[in-house]
Amino acid sequence: MAVERKYNLPDPATNDSSEEVRNFFDKFFLHQISFPSNQIDAVIGFFLKRGFDEQAARSTCIVLLNQARLENVNPLKLVDSLKGYTDVQLSQVVTEVLNVYRDKRSALGYKLTVLEETLESRNIVQ
Repeated sequence: MAVERKYNLPDPATNDSSEEVRNFFDKFFLHQISFPSNQIDAVIGFFLKRGFDEQAARSTCIVLLNQARLENVNPLKLVDSLKGYTDVQLSQVVTEVLNVYRDKRSALGYKLTVLEETLESRNIVQ
């Protein structure tokens, strides 16, 4: 009679999970994604010109290229659409795209400044 395992705990009979771990990591790097070099260079160059660090530009580039592929959009047209944004607007867009790929517990945030003047705010001395 087989004992039903609960809670993803190792089987007490074998007490050796190395085979499962080895199988998992042997398949970890099999999925390869490739993009044309001109697209990679163009997207990285765009972010470098906008003041991004080299590593940040590369990471953002890969995320945007993956998202463009998922949505069946030309990455160069996507970058062209970002050219009209200010630095703050671009940071907000990049933050939203990066949050799609992050765990919800570690989401990136940004502060929106309120431009609306209220009657209460005129009484506050800064």
